[in-house]
Amino acid sequence: MAGTPEGRGGWREIGRRYALLPLRVFLGVTFIYAGLDKLTDDAFLSATGTGSIGELMSAVRDNSAIPGLVDLALKNPEGFGYAMAFGELAVGIGILIGLLARLAALGGALISLSLWLTVSWQTEPYYYGNDLAYLMAWLPFVLAGASVLSVDALLAARRRRML
Repeated sequence: MAGTPEGRGGWREIGRRYALLPLRVFLGVTFIYAGLDKLTDDAFLSATGTGSIGELMSAVRDNSAIPGLVDLALKNPEGFGYAMAFGELAVGIGILIGLLARLAALGGALISLSLWLTVSWQTEPYYYGNDLAYLMAWLPFVLAGASVLSVDALLAARRRRML
């Protein structure tokens, strides 16, 4: 039937097309929230003190996979905290609206990778740490982008129409 979902490729096709949308919304909302949470937490954006980025980095330094990366963050903990917060915010907005989705996903994957190799590295067993799961969740978007309900899809359709 032409007017039903079955007539436009069927329910399975629609399911395949929209399968990653819930994950995209989850990652977008989560990273926006994480960025805003950091930006509004005065304790986090401090070099020292309870709940600060400096304290966190000092605590994980000796057990991280890449202590040099932690040392780099410890040179300017406040700057690193702001970079993390704005990075999470940009990645979250990018993937949520699907603007430069592959680039946003790559940024999200790199943030998750760096957190896994530093903050979550000592978590045992490894699957208790959430940063590795986030890293894996970003990979489909690095590979495929945001194909539906996205600014990227609208721009691609516009380019096709112009050709």
